[in-house]
Amino acid sequence: MLRTGTGRFETSRLPSGLCLHRFARYKGGVRIISGELRGRKLLAPEGLGTRPMLGRAREALFSSIGDEVVDARILDLFAGTGSLGLEALSRGASHVHYVERDRKVVKVLERNLSDMNMGERAQVRTGDALASSSWGTEAPDIVFMDPPYPMLKDPDGRKRVIDTVRELLEERIPSMGLLMLHTEPRAISEHDFPDDWLVDQRKYGRTILWYVRKDGETS
Repeated sequence: MLRTGTGRFETSRLPSGLCLHRFARYKGGVRIISGELRGRKLLAPEGLGTRPMLGRAREALFSSIGDEVVDARILDLFAGTGSLGLEALSRGASHVHYVERDRKVVKVLERNLSDMNMGERAQVRTGDALASSSWGTEAPDIVFMDPPYPMLKDPDGRKRVIDTVRELLEERIPSMGLLMLHTEPRAISEHDFPDDWLVDQRKYGRTILWYVRKDGETS
């Protein structure tokens, strides 16, 4: 069923030899939008080409899920420097399990968590976001999934993403849970999901947010 209505990093663009002391704030000011960390800016490696989720898309995302984020356990896949998970923590999520494969980006993510005193409410895993072994042992209430755009343009990468969405919803996420997938327009379609799932597609410029639930709960 279809209804129509992220700051993230493309890790392949990271400069070699990144030093931890060479941090900059996101150009244009990617900030935490609401909650206890409201207004705090995220760190980024200097000179890095970024693909931040549009602020209005992030705001719409968290407005859509509302109080569902409070006390929720979050799984943040392709975590980048942690903007979605930190926004969730700021709004009352109990814990975020981050997965990011690039060790240099992970160092920036860990620095952001430390600077915002959120280290005790988060766990960072360096690994393949599409591998179930990276997801931890706790069932997530909400999954944020923000694969690099080139991955979805590659047939094998696209299949892995869709297969992972199915695995998460069928085997990991509880019946009341939500998976949010961030893509470009036309990267996937509602036909990639089973007919009995509730799939809510919302567009913000070149950003598409897919809210996917297995058992028909609304976002």
